[in-house]
Amino acid sequence: MTAASSNAPQRAYWLKKLHEWHWISSAICLIGMLVFAFTGITLNHAGQIESKPSVQSLQQQLPESLLQELRRAQEQQKEPGEDAKALGATGGSELPASVQAWIAAQMKVSTSHRAVEWSEEEAYVPLPRPGGDAWLRVDLKDGAVEYEKTDRGWISYVNDLHKGRNTGGAWSLFIDVFAVGCLVFCITGLLILKMHSGRRPLTWPMVGLGLVLPALLALLLVH
Repeated sequence: MTAASSNAPQRAYWLKKLHEWHWISSAICLIGMLVFAFTGITLNHAGQIESKPSVQSLQQQLPESLLQELRRAQEQQKEPGEDAKALGATGGSELPASVQAWIAAQMKVSTSHRAVEWSEEEAYVPLPRPGGDAWLRVDLKDGAVEYEKTDRGWISYVNDLHKGRNTGGAWSLFIDVFAVGCLVFCITGLLILKMHSGRRPLTWPMVGLGLVLPALLALLLVH
């Protein structure tokens, strides 16, 4: 009786702290969890959700001075001692800054920090994006610039956010922080269940069901 009484203040302290961490983490993660749960459903039924992609195409003519600069940039890629500083953030060389600026001004397309795939005939810049795709190519012979963007709709967009597909470093960092918040929410919830389980006999059978049911489905029905 005395031991139980002496442990009561410590138990009350930790229970209060767990509830505090639990509600803070749940508040931070609430909207994200709703979005990820919704996109989990849309991903699971992606084949049943109709999508009508829209395609936008643009054409321009690169000025001769910029075309010559682009050809020089292509020649530099062939040189064995290429300076590592010329490599872009994605691991390949970027378009020259002046060409990037012209494309941004004339076509409203950003190619900053995008690697170029060089060939004898063209400079090709893949521009993958969540919810669609895009690319830009410059013909190295006549300077013709082509841009095409495919938009597969907002369902595809939020699905790609769920998967972190072509979303960039900032969104990837958000997913990591959000995942940590969900872990705090789940772990504090489990510890709160433990502290209340003495008065709630169904606690551990229900937790066990949450483990056993998906395990059985995976083992027996997923091939």
